[in-house]
Amino acid sequence: MATVKVKFCPSSVTGKAGTVYYQLTHRREKQQIASDICLLPDQWETVIRSTATPDDATDSLQKRINNDVICLKRITDRLEKSNEPYSVHDIVRQWQGTCILASMQAQIDRLHRCKCLGTARNYKSALNSFSRFRQGKDLPFCAITEEVIEEYNAFLTGRGISRNTVSFYMRIMRAVYNKAVRERLAEQKHPFQNVYTGIDRTCKRAVNGKVISELLHLNLTRSRSLEMARDLFLFSFYTRGMAFVDIARLRKSNIRDGIIRYERRKTGQPLYIRMEPCIKAILDRYAERVQNLPYVFPILKTEEPEAAYKQYTIALNYYNRLLKKLSDMLGLEKGLSSYTPRHSWATVARDSNIPLSVISAGMGHTSEQTTQIYLTMLENSAIDSANQKIIASLTNHISS
Repeated sequence: MATVKVKFCPSSVTGKAGTVYYQLTHRREKQQIASDICLLPDQWETVIRSTATPDDATDSLQKRINNDVICLKRITDRLEKSNEPYSVHDIVRQWQGTCILASMQAQIDRLHRCKCLGTARNYKSALNSFSRFRQGKDLPFCAITEEVIEEYNAFLTGRGISRNTVSFYMRIMRAVYNKAVRERLAEQKHPFQNVYTGIDRTCKRAVNGKVISELLHLNLTRSRSLEMARDLFLFSFYTRGMAFVDIARLRKSNIRDGIIRYERRKTGQPLYIRMEPCIKAILDRYAERVQNLPYVFPILKTEEPEAAYKQYTIALNYYNRLLKKLSDMLGLEKGLSSYTPRHSWATVARDSNIPLSVISAGMGHTSEQTTQIYLTMLENSAIDSANQKIIASLTNHISS
């Protein structure tokens, strides 16, 4: 049976903190695992040998050491129960596999292999953030405590990061931690219960029908890129706020018998949109440019997932920059973005006295369970009629 001992290596420089490490012994083999816990000699005496009443700082260090030892013993117990021969090097390898940064990178690699590139990018962003907090030093899952997460939260807020972004990182870290708990790499201690993991309301992004009419009337004949940005914006509005990712990936095969059929990339929910004349007019303008492509817009030039995702992110950034220019041309205080047509369709629909249930169905919302139960009984014709009414109200703005 392997044994674990907590050791202290004092610094050779007087007055400088030494390092705590763990010595593994099994079948006369020894291996050391360095920790990131640094103590002065008198702190070592206080924490390990209990020669004095510990303060909050030393008590926290003691907890971290205890957690590490528990994690190492859990690994050795698992190896013992396997009835297979093992060495101290196997313990070290499993220890490294129970560390959060290494585990996150493994999950990112799996996401790439599964072509879940957006999720992989989000996880990579969270990994980089937590790594900066830890100054590149990994940490075993069993050492993730409320104190560690609260320190990370303070680190993020201290850097001026918005509450929604902090919550974004925390939700990813919580998902990674809960996965480790399910895999029995850690005991559930609910370390995220004291940090915010919700989503704050963001500032209103919608514009009214008058602004959309003004956008439609802008003379953009001298700029092909601005003209396409406007067309994509209007297409999104006309199609009940279709997201840019769904527009970019919309295929010719999605359009049959005057109906656009597609699944929302975000939720997988199928949506059906009747082809109104204004929608067809936009698509017809780009028919020649996509003759050799499966898509209806010349945004993506490949079907290879990673290359297509890269093209999509570049196109989205460029699209938002063009929308900012269009906002300036319209003299808007708040700039247009790729989200604006979606919010605007919902706002115009509400102002047109269209029922909330119809709006929710038209936009493919799935977040409210009670709404979804009601929406399952709603016929698609009601949504198409709502869309026709919105476009008609926009036409009235133009004629007036």
